Amino acid sequence: MEFGFTEEDEAFRTEVREWLAGHTNDCQDRRSWERTLGKSGWIGLGWSESGYGNRTATLTQQVVWAEEYARSGAPARSGHIGEKLLAPTLLAHGSEEQKARFLPPVAAGDELWCQGYSEPGAGSDLAGVRTRAVRDGDGTYRISGQKIWTSLAHEADWCFVLARTDPGSSRHRGLSFLLVPMDQPGRVEVRPIRQMTGTSEFNEVFFDGAHARAEHVVGGEGNGWRVAMSLLGFERGVSTLAQQVGFAQELDRVVRAAVRSDAVADPVVRGLLVRQWAELRVMRWNALRTLGGSGDTGAPNVAKLLWAGWHQRLGELALLVRGAEAAVGPREWSPESPYELDELQYLSLFSRADTVYGGSDQVQRTIIAERVLGLPREPKGVV
Repeated sequence: MEFGFTEEDEAFRTEVREWLAGHTNDCQDRRSWERTLGKSGWIGLGWSESGYGNRTATLTQQVVWAEEYARSGAPARSGHIGEKLLAPTLLAHGSEEQKARFLPPVAAGDELWCQGYSEPGAGSDLAGVRTRAVRDGDGTYRISGQKIWTSLAHEADWCFVLARTDPGSSRHRGLSFLLVPMDQPGRVEVRPIRQMTGTSEFNEVFFDGAHARAEHVVGGEGNGWRVAMSLLGFERGVSTLAQQVGFAQELDRVVRAAVRSDAVADPVVRGLLVRQWAELRVMRWNALRTLGGSGDTGAPNVAKLLWAGWHQRLGELALLVRGAEAAVGPREWSPESPYELDELQYLSLFSRADTVYGGSDQVQRTIIAERVLGLPREPKGVV
């Protein structure tokens, strides 16, 4: 069950490979890299005929770009939240004024975005958000509350925020989807969260009367839940196949480590490695089956369950095949560099979060049970 690529797709693949080969070695920070991508027309390939992207590309060509980008070793993207999440949401729910204001800077790589969804008391249960937005007499909103696990907030120019605009509402009702500028000293504070990997991709964000303009409410006041759920549907698409390219590269590194340590002499280890390879193939087939489809309720939830558990098991295997060596860092400890990990150690630690972020495994199974299989809803208050 392989994706059928046409001659045009393969010609596009050659163009992509040549461009990436000529640019990925450039020494640039992540923001400059986004502008390089935008200048060459590589941002917004999936925006169809919107007129706001740089060039149009078929679904198969979008897959080609995503896979070749993952293979190339190009820098990690800072603009993917704006390109892959905000942009499709604006195209589906935004006003013409909102599209004209926000999509061109995303396509150019000039404005970076972060996602203000999760809160300390509302992670997987997104309907429990308590961040509030109160409308002033001049038409602006004042936002107060806290968001957490906000990826790349320390780099972002804007944040799309799910907040409660009806103070008497609860759960899914009374929520709005607001576009909030991050450059508001004293009103927006970003605090990096140091993870056990030693890095800080995630942040806490505190809003203390931060301003958002009334014309920057997407989908209308009180319709935030509908917009937010629509956005979550864009999270898992073409990027899933690119993610699997990265997974294959990680699996290859684990296999090579197993050969170096002679762990492959153990039949149990060999069986685990083969299982990882086979399950990765199944994930690819499943992604191809659902790619571009509509109405396949539960497909994104199934995909999340598949890859999260697979990646976490790979992280465990990455340490198992190395034995005692896995407990030793790549460099001698020093006050200047007290905490360093090699690639496989980082994989093992970071993958621990896979079954939690983006909706925990338990939440994914509940959604599948209730919305796909039609099973009775889980009773409230059950521990």
